[in-house]
Amino acid sequence: MKKIFTIVLILATILSFATKLTILHINDTHGHAWSFSETNNPNIGGFAAIATIVEEVRKEVESQGGHVIFLHAGDINTGVPESDQLDAAPDIVALNLMKLDAATFGNHEFDKPKTTLAKQMALANFPFVSANFTDPEGVVKAKSYIIKDFGDLKVAIFGLTTEETAILEPIYLNGATFANAVQVSKALLPEMRAKADVIIALAHLGWEPEGEGKTTSKQLAQLVDGIDVIIDGHSHTKFENAQFVNNTIVAQAWEWGKYVGRLDLDIENGKIVSWNWKPIPVNLKNYKGKDAEGKDVYEFVGKPYEENFYVKTVLNYFKSLGSEKLDTVIGETKILLDGERTNVRSKSTNLANMICDSMIWKVNADIALTNGGGIRASIKPGKITVRDVLTVLPFGNTLYVIKMTGEQVMKVLEYAATIKEGQGAFLQTGGLIWKSVGGKVVEAKVKGEPLDPSKIYTVVTNDYMAQGGDGYTMLKGLPGYNTGFTMDSVLAQYIQQVLMGTVQDYDSQLRYIRQ
Repeated sequence: MKKIFTIVLILATILSFATKLTILHINDTHGHAWSFSETNNPNIGGFAAIATIVEEVRKEVESQGGHVIFLHAGDINTGVPESDQLDAAPDIVALNLMKLDAATFGNHEFDKPKTTLAKQMALANFPFVSANFTDPEGVVKAKSYIIKDFGDLKVAIFGLTTEETAILEPIYLNGATFANAVQVSKALLPEMRAKADVIIALAHLGWEPEGEGKTTSKQLAQLVDGIDVIIDGHSHTKFENAQFVNNTIVAQAWEWGKYVGRLDLDIENGKIVSWNWKPIPVNLKNYKGKDAEGKDVYEFVGKPYEENFYVKTVLNYFKSLGSEKLDTVIGETKILLDGERTNVRSKSTNLANMICDSMIWKVNADIALTNGGGIRASIKPGKITVRDVLTVLPFGNTLYVIKMTGEQVMKVLEYAATIKEGQGAFLQTGGLIWKSVGGKVVEAKVKGEPLDPSKIYTVVTNDYMAQGGDGYTMLKGLPGYNTGFTMDSVLAQYIQQVLMGTVQDYDSQLRYIRQ
């Protein structure tokens, strides 16, 4: 018993002298600086509530002599009109108030010209890190890594951005490149290890799926020795538990600020001796049904968090800018227009079909092609506002018209048939119904007639795909022109002029059948 007591005492003594480090992290917030609502889940997320969580954890950990790092794993941009209109200035100012320590570039940081990203970086009081990004024009200048020196602990934070960015967001790169994340990490680790006790990869890579030409966070952990922690983003993965791969802790905090990830580390002599990760729900709720008076009843998942007054005040100011225009009603829908991420990236939906049909209507095309990843939200039954349409189509993409032979159209379909369900490149179509079996196209009809290899078709797509976005390189360089019509304005006009302002029902037929 004495020996056991001595061992326990020794272990307790070791841990008592261990340095405590807590990493708080978010990712893929996509403009969700304000709280928002989902079906049966009202008033969730928002940077003001996240600020309260960060403040509470800082007080708790620092009162015990520990240290806190707060990180964002990329994709601050694109998704909420109030943020998009102001180039994510509300988000960045709020993150400044929360004293964010570092962010990495997500692929959506390149949705607009690099000059916009450079302005965002100038506004930020925190560094952007991305070791595998190079801009030969010198417009965007990112650090490879930073060192946080707490006196008794030094932490290196290096950034990695998915190599997919060159495919997903090619329009504004102008020569900027994203090197292989594994190779860059292996080359950089010795330098960082000489300067720091703990090494964190702040990565916008995605946990899955694996694919050619890109590195996932799982692969990074498997193939690179010596990374202590990977804080990840990009795949919007809802981790219930952190992953432990090749002695590396990998964590991701879902999407849109619904969770704040919390990773607690005990560090002894530069080594992590114990750790614990948990997702902190940001005012998420369980729907319990209706009470006796017919009112909806909810139960918080975890504890409720009040919104930080200062962050909320600043964000409310930003939200008021241009809100009158965003609240303009352009129509009404009696049904749910389905733009859910998992659906528009795996099958036809009524909203995806409507978007494609509006593209054909606007330019009198035979075929419409658009990527499911460009459709970002549903429209609930009720009044349809400008804000709703911009939330569905936030990228500002324009209609691009191309004259294509049936043979060239078939090459697009042959590529699309190889795309896995769940990917943003999943093809949505108008005027065209097609079928594949085992990844091979077996049938394609345009307006009910078989696709004719020699016939010339008028095809309308978006400027993103026309320039090779999402891997549709077969469209790049074909004779065509940019109409300048934005997809959001075309959809609004279609609802008002073709549907006469009211959506009673809409075609949800599968335009692509995969077997």
